Amino acid sequence: MHTSEHNEPLKLRGTILCPDGLLEGEVTIRDGVITEINRQEASNVADAANPQRGGEVASKSEQFILPGFADVHNHGGAGESFPTSDLEGCAKAARHHRAHGTTTLLASTVSMKEPVLLPQLSLLAELAQEGLIAGIHAEGPFVNACRCGAQDPDAIIEGDPELFAKMLKASKGHLRSITLAPETANIEALVHACAEHNVIVSFGHSDADFEQAARAIDYAHTAGATITATHLFNAMPPLHHRNPGVAAAMIEAAGRGVAAVELIADGVHLSDHTVAMLMETLGPDHITFVSDAMGAAGKADGDYMLGALAVQVRDGVARLRTEDGAAGAIAGGTSRIIDQVRRQVAYGHSLESVVRAATTGHELLGLPSGLKVGNPADIVVCSPDFEVREVLSKGQSVRAPEQQPESVRAPEQHLEQPQHPTG
Repeated sequence: MHTSEHNEPLKLRGTILCPDGLLEGEVTIRDGVITEINRQEASNVADAANPQRGGEVASKSEQFILPGFADVHNHGGAGESFPTSDLEGCAKAARHHRAHGTTTLLASTVSMKEPVLLPQLSLLAELAQEGLIAGIHAEGPFVNACRCGAQDPDAIIEGDPELFAKMLKASKGHLRSITLAPETANIEALVHACAEHNVIVSFGHSDADFEQAARAIDYAHTAGATITATHLFNAMPPLHHRNPGVAAAMIEAAGRGVAAVELIADGVHLSDHTVAMLMETLGPDHITFVSDAMGAAGKADGDYMLGALAVQVRDGVARLRTEDGAAGAIAGGTSRIIDQVRRQVAYGHSLESVVRAATTGHELLGLPSGLKVGNPADIVVCSPDFEVREVLSKGQSVRAPEQQPESVRAPEQHLEQPQHPTG
């Protein structure tokens, strides 16, 4: 296990993914910062740039050095839940994702009633002050109950600027993103407050039509807010050619470069072909992979909670538990970002494009991104089949991840056919 301490430099060797591509070389780290990247001639690593080795990316060194991933929508993992666990449990969930390569994480709440929500925001703010998370994402409560998904409809309310002010105060400056339905009451006041307090406006859990969503997007852009779509296509009306709705408005805005779209690229929330369509049309710069993970991430199948709602995980897929035993709505994810990277490279996307989509969250939060001299040494070292070997957070080695049970990995083993290169 590596660490960078007492001014002694740490050197990592392997196939390095730099902003200008893959290369064989060595990364030098001192005091938690990348101080040097030694490069070899590109001709020596030409094969490493092409993902064509039985679903793997060829690495001459048999080891990849990748930038740490960012996940701006995450409800927990390792059996713990950010909306409901205590401080120790929330820290366990955050450490689980960090140990699997997610070095920048927003801890997500769900729609909760004020007496429950505000104390949990304060608790998560402590986690941010400790540096275990980069901030908090509030998924609700100002969303549309008719598109609640796995949210508790009894906790969803119309947009309330006074409650939002309380949420900001409880978060102690660490609220970095909030999911809003464009059609909620007082949307302009809420958007203005987001812009003022550097909170990402993430539109989702919405039944808005295209025009209504577009107006909210344009207002947020004019106000200077950062804009995303909360898990695009999920908890939204299906895109229809005569009624395109909020999903099309978000895609159009991303195409203009004024928004980014969250994709849960796990093969459960979205078809791999849908991910490919958006990677090709929007490009990875306007996409941010998110896990939407809940407590079952990194755990075996079983019964869990997401906020106030009971969840069953079967074959690695989380769904709300219903009284009659029927399959309920998808209730968060069980993948980590590294699992989505592995899956999407196996589908045929280039490693560069996939990792780009897995790291754009840094820029959404105004943080340095990529393996560059002067950037924090947030690094994932993994095998060519993307099994994590080591993670560095600001140059400090994170405890190696535990072996995950096979049932957790089941969804990513069933890639949709046919596979084909798309980038």
